[in-house]
Amino acid sequence: MPGSPRQSANAVRRAAVITHGKPVTIGPALERLEKVAREAGVELLLPDEEIEKHGVGEPDADLTGADIAVVLGGDGTMLRALQRFLGTTVPVIGVNFGRVGFLASIQPNELESGLARVFSGDYRAVQLTTLDVEADGARAAAVNDVVVLSSIKGRMIELAWAVGGEDLGVQPCDGMICATPSGSTAYNLSNGGPVLVRGLDAMAVTFIAPHSLHARPMVVPRGLDLEIRNRTQDVSASVLVDGHLLAEMKTGSPIAVRLGEQRSLLGMLPEATFFRRYRDTFGS
Repeated sequence: MPGSPRQSANAVRRAAVITHGKPVTIGPALERLEKVAREAGVELLLPDEEIEKHGVGEPDADLTGADIAVVLGGDGTMLRALQRFLGTTVPVIGVNFGRVGFLASIQPNELESGLARVFSGDYRAVQLTTLDVEADGARAAAVNDVVVLSSIKGRMIELAWAVGGEDLGVQPCDGMICATPSGSTAYNLSNGGPVLVRGLDAMAVTFIAPHSLHARPMVVPRGLDLEIRNRTQDVSASVLVDGHLLAEMKTGSPIAVRLGEQRSLLGMLPEATFFRRYRDTFGS
């Protein structure tokens, strides 16, 4: 069941490391991580791009042999790591060096104590629901969201949509967001969409700047596919998966979004519950 935590029973012996693109900021943090790993007897595995960025590690490390992946960065870096280990048994745990850091459960000043606990096996792994999207013959999986946007800034598009094969009309808007529970606190939240608590096997569907007094977000469960069609004659629709362009859709071409079969695993300290992170991040 997505969202169900499992306590780690074994100490970590090999940890993959993923960082964001600012070596000046992350260099000292990586040194701190290496010290904790040495003291715990943990082997660090760095992908080739991290080795090139920081000048440390051995090339061609087999990341699939990791017990856990440690992220030094923000939510964007967490997403990249969750995508990289999608469908594997490797949990991804974050030390927040970003702005929001909702997906991370360790703060920079807690790096040593938090990772020492993680390496000893004191963490939980929570299954995250994902999305599958098909557009113009391309397929992809999303950890956070699938967004359909007008390809021309400042121009509205008309999106026809249907859920479970039932037509729900055409909505003039700037676009539409289909978000997982973990993605519901990102772009979806900033557009007035609902927050889905981890553990819900559903997606949030939210229009971006709808030209209507009656457009409302919708929560769609597993088993009901969402179909979107661009009905605008002179403007194409861009399909973004976790912020990356998947396809440009002309008039009439279908986009299908459904809850995915694969899961991502989010590593968390036991006390870093969803509601505590929600309160600390978005509370007044």
